[in-house]
Amino acid sequence: MFWEKYSYSQIKSKVFEALSRNTNYRSEKILGIPGTFLDTNIFYDDAPFLKDAPFLSTLIANPNHIGVHTFGDEHEDFFKGTQEIEKDLIKICAEEIFSADQGSYDGYVASGGTEANIEALWIYRNYFKEEFQAELNEIAVVYSADTHYSIPKGMDLLNLHGIEIKVDHISRKILIKDLETKIEKAIAKGYKYFIVNINMATTMFGSVDDIDQITALLNLLRINYKLHVDGAYGGFIYPFIKQESSFTFKNENISSFSIDGHKMLQAPYGTGIFLVRKNFLKYVCTNEAGYVKGKDFTLCGSRSGANAVCVWMILRTHGSAGWRVNMHHLIDRTTFICEKLDEWKVEYFRNPDLNIVTLNSKYITESLAKKYHLVPDSHHNPLWYKIVVMPHVRQGVIDDFLTELKNEQKTK
Repeated sequence: MFWEKYSYSQIKSKVFEALSRNTNYRSEKILGIPGTFLDTNIFYDDAPFLKDAPFLSTLIANPNHIGVHTFGDEHEDFFKGTQEIEKDLIKICAEEIFSADQGSYDGYVASGGTEANIEALWIYRNYFKEEFQAELNEIAVVYSADTHYSIPKGMDLLNLHGIEIKVDHISRKILIKDLETKIEKAIAKGYKYFIVNINMATTMFGSVDDIDQITALLNLLRINYKLHVDGAYGGFIYPFIKQESSFTFKNENISSFSIDGHKMLQAPYGTGIFLVRKNFLKYVCTNEAGYVKGKDFTLCGSRSGANAVCVWMILRTHGSAGWRVNMHHLIDRTTFICEKLDEWKVEYFRNPDLNIVTLNSKYITESLAKKYHLVPDSHHNPLWYKIVVMPHVRQGVIDDFLTELKNEQKTK
C-alpha cells in the first residue's frame, strides 16, 4: 500500500496542466456542449487567489466527467486532462488500497456510497439476466440487518427481492445459522442467483462483517453469487489500521467495492467511489446515450470533474504514509473513550480498527445525547447512540463529554 506524496506546488502544477488540456469554454469555439463555466456573476474567474487554488479553479472551469474513463478506448475528450487525474485516483484506490492487479478493474467517482451500492446491484442483476437468462423472481439480494439503507433503496428501484440476515445484538455479527437457513429457504422457493452485500464498517456501529466465514458458507452451499463490499464508511480507514484483511481484490470472492471520500477524507459531499472488476461494467451500458462518446455506464450520468480532482489532491497531499498516520490519530482518540467506558462499565460496541463507538442507550440520557449531537439508531425508540471520532472531534470536547457522562453514572 503505497502512493507518493506530492508537494503543493506539484499538485498545483499537475492540476493546472490538466485544465490546460481540457476544452476551454472561454477561449475555444464551442457550440455543441450543453454546459459552460460557472456563472461569472457569482463566481469570479479572474480572482487573483485562483492562481494558487487548483480545486476552486477546477470547480469554476466546471469539467464534466460523464462516462467511465477506465473502460474502453473511447471517452469524451472535452475534459481529457482532468479525466486523467480521476484515472490516477481510481488507480490509487484499486491498486494501492485494495490490491488489484494493474488494469484489472474499472471505477469512477460517484455521487456517494448510495449510488455506488445501487450501481453494484444494477450490474449484478443484469449480469444474471444476460448470462443465465435469470428472471427477476430468481434473483435475491442478501444483506445484514445493520446494512445501510441504500441496499433496500436499490432493491426497490431494481425490483429485487431481499433476504435480511439477523445480527447478534451485542457483537453485531451476522448470525451464520440464520444466513444458512434463509438461503436454503430461498433456494426452495426458486431463487437461483444471489447478490451478496458485505459491510466493511456499518454506518451505525462500524461493525465489519466476517467475510471469510460468510463466503465459506456460500461456497459450501455452491450457490451462484456475486459479492459487493460496502466500504463507504470504512474504505479510507479500515485498510490502514487492520494489519491483515480479506477485504481486497486478492480475494476472488469479491467483485466490487464502494468507498466514500466525503467521510474520512474530508472531501466535499458527492465524492463516492465505485470500483469493480473488469468485464462487469458492460452489463449496464446505456446504449441510448449515443451522443456520449464511449457511452455511459454510470447511474448518475454527468459528474463533477472538480470533485474527482479534490479527492486526488487530498490523497496526493498526504501520501499513503501520511494518511496512515492520520487514521491512527483518530483510532487513538477513539480508544481513549473506550478505556473510560470500560472503567465505568458502560456497555458499548466498537470495532478496534475503526473510530465509531456506539453506546447502549440505557447508559446515557437523551439530553446529554442531544447536547453532543450523538446519533441514535432510531429517533423514535433509540437503543443505541453513536459517537464518531472525526478530525473535528478534539480532545477537549471528548473530555467534556466524558466528564458529564461520568457524572450521570454517579447520579444513577
